[in-house]
This record gives sequence, C-alpha cells and structure tokens, in this order.
Amino acid sequence: MEYIKNLKDKLKDAFHFNSKKERTDAVVRGFFLLATVLSASFIIVIVFFIALEGMIPFVTDNDGLGRVDLVRFLTGTTWLEGTAFQSNLYAVGFIIVNTLYIAFLSLLLSMPIGVLTALFIAKIAPKRIAEVLRTVVELLAAIPSIVYGLFGSGLIIVFVYNFAKLFGVQSKGGNSVLATVLVLSLMILPTITALSEVAIRSVGKDIEHGSLALGATRTQTNFKVVLTSAKSGIFTAAILGVGRALGEATAVSLVAGNARSGPSLGFFQTTSTLTSTMLQGLKETIGIDYDIRFSVGIVLMIVILITNMTLNFIKRKVGNVDVK
Repeated sequence: MEYIKNLKDKLKDAFHFNSKKERTDAVVRGFFLLATVLSASFIIVIVFFIALEGMIPFVTDNDGLGRVDLVRFLTGTTWLEGTAFQSNLYAVGFIIVNTLYIAFLSLLLSMPIGVLTALFIAKIAPKRIAEVLRTVVELLAAIPSIVYGLFGSGLIIVFVYNFAKLFGVQSKGGNSVLATVLVLSLMILPTITALSEVAIRSVGKDIEHGSLALGATRTQTNFKVVLTSAKSGIFTAAILGVGRALGEATAVSLVAGNARSGPSLGFFQTTSTLTSTMLQGLKETIGIDYDIRFSVGIVLMIVILITNMTLNFIKRKVGNVDVK
C-alpha cells in the first residue's frame, strides 16, 4: 500500500509539473503571438494610410485640376510640379528606372568589397586586427544617413566634378549618378560586410579542414569552399543592402541633382530617385503636390516588394549548398 501511495504521489507531482510547464508554454506563445500581431498591425496601418492618401490624386478632381492619369503617371518621362492649371504633369516612370539603376550599381560596387572585407576579417586577419576592423564596420553602420549625405555633398561631388573635367564632361557641379552611387555604396557597405562576416563564420570548421586535407590551399578553401558554403547568408546581406539603397532619401537628395526628366543612365548626369522625389515635396501640407508624394510612396513599396521577391527567388535557386 505504501508503494502504491508513493507511486500516486509521484504521478501527481509529474502531472502537476507538466501542467505548469504547459501553462508557461501557453503564456509564452501568447506573448509571442501578441508581439507578432502588434508588429503586423503597424505594417498594415502604415500601408493602409499611404495607400489611402496616395489614391486621392487618381480618384478625385484635385480641386478642379482633374484626375491624374495613372498610366501616364507610371510610364511618363517628365516630372513637373508647382503648376496651378494641370494635374497630369507628374510621372514616375523614369524615376523608377533611375532608382533601380542606382541601386544595382551601388550593389555592384559594394558587394565585392563588402564580401572580401568580411572574408578578411573572419578568416585571414589576426584576431586583434579583426576586432578593430569589426568595430570600424559597426561604427560605419551606425553613422546617420545625413552625415553620409554631407560627406557626399562636401567631398564626393567635388571629386566627381573634377573627374568629369578630365573627360571634358559637364557634371552639374558634381551632382550626378556617379556621386549618388558612391554615397549609397558607402552606406550599404557596412551592412553587407557585417552580415557576410556572420555567414562566413557560420561555415563549419569540418568543411574547411576537409578541403585542406584534400590538398587545397588556404586561399582556394576560402574562395571555393567557405564563400560557396556561405552564399545563402551573403545573398541575405545583398537583399538588406538593396533595401537600404532603395529606401534612402536624405543622402541621395544632397548629391543626386534632382533631375526632372529621364531616365538618367549616364554617370555624370543628374538623377533622382523615388525617395528623393518624395522628400522634396513634403514641404506642402495640402493639395495635389502633397498627395502625389504618397502615390510615389505606393510605387516605392511595390518596387521594394518586387525587388525583394526577385532577389529571394535568386537566393533559393543558387543559395542552397549541398555538402557531400
């Protein structure tokens, strides 16, 4: 009887422990669910507000100016504003091309530098030097965008202006596609470097040792094994870098030149992006010139969504690594 009683007590304790554990898990799951719903709610509210404001120019007569033509808005090559007589002078077709072009060039310039820097910090540099370089990268990532913009307007556009003079090209004082690309490359470089380093460090030591044991040199191992194994994380770094390049406004506005027609494909041409166009028009508080900026915001969100989906598709195709 004593044995049975002890067994019942043990079962009771076990059941009580499991119940308490289950209650704790339920509370934690509820907390995480609440945080998720709250985060998603912010996104929904932001999208809803921008979409609501951004549709006004296309569904109202804009105080007698008439509706903005959606097709012309999305495909036009000239942006004019400040008129009190017409509503169809706004077009973002060329600005979309400019934005994607600048983001691509910025990624093309910063990606190799960022990945190679990450490889050096993670696998080649001595420990103390690696720690110093890692700190520098973190500091660069923490610099506000306005500081990058001031650096660009004070130094980079001067460099671009003098560089253009070597080819006999007028660069509008240095404000150009090239200046914008250089500033954005500097801004996204720390992000790409930091995330790429994390991806490279996550590669298993056994993979490296196996490569070295098969006779590969350290350089061959780093480039053909380590980087290949880390390419999924490197693609993630590229995606986040492109996201920052597409969403930057302040620094771009200081160096782009704010072109009103295009697209601008020449390195020394002035340019404009969706974000810089939005920023410059928010000096107003009412009217079509104000509402149309939210329309540009809708286009920007769609561009970012499509770009991220495309990069994620490429990541799924080439980012998986099969180690045999």
